[in-house]
Amino acid sequence: MAKLYFRYGAMGSGKTIDLLKVAYNYEERGQKVLIFTSALDNRYDVGKITTRVGLQRDAIAVNKEFDIFEYIKKEKERPDCILVDEANFLTRKQVWELSDVVDLLDIPVICYGLRSDFRLNFFEGSGPLMEIADKIEEIKTICECGAKATVNMRFVDSKAVTDGEQVFIGGNESYKSVCRKCYKKYIGYSKMSIK
Repeated sequence: MAKLYFRYGAMGSGKTIDLLKVAYNYEERGQKVLIFTSALDNRYDVGKITTRVGLQRDAIAVNKEFDIFEYIKKEKERPDCILVDEANFLTRKQVWELSDVVDLLDIPVICYGLRSDFRLNFFEGSGPLMEIADKIEEIKTICECGAKATVNMRFVDSKAVTDGEQVFIGGNESYKSVCRKCYKKYIGYSKMSIK
């Protein structure tokens, strides 16, 4: 029986490498995979998934209007598995379309993405994946202090920030995976600052 998986982790946790490994394992056995990624992610090129170590592969670019279920349903050769990189950028509707791929077409779907943004809020696709995925797995990475990193801290001009657009690719910002305690340190949080 097919399932909907959500494998999430902070930046640099190896999500894309894991996706490529899963694709390789299916294809090595002669099985077909379809790989989707967000059209928003244009760091290397639209429709490309690229790891931090330079491994790259073509993928089907998905914008907000893209109907994933209809696309897969119309495939001439039925895929054995659907893999989704940057699933956090999907819409709620697209997450439900992926659940229809599992429930109606009986094809397993494995989604990879971030759980939350630099303000610790769910992305549009992450919330519903956390709500309806059959299996949720965390891919872990380490903070600079040695603890488990769970937060994607945004820096602009080397200064930690907690405001701005949720999705901003390019420009003078950078990101670092940190633990919650280091996040609080970077943003100057104190329990007295809660309103």
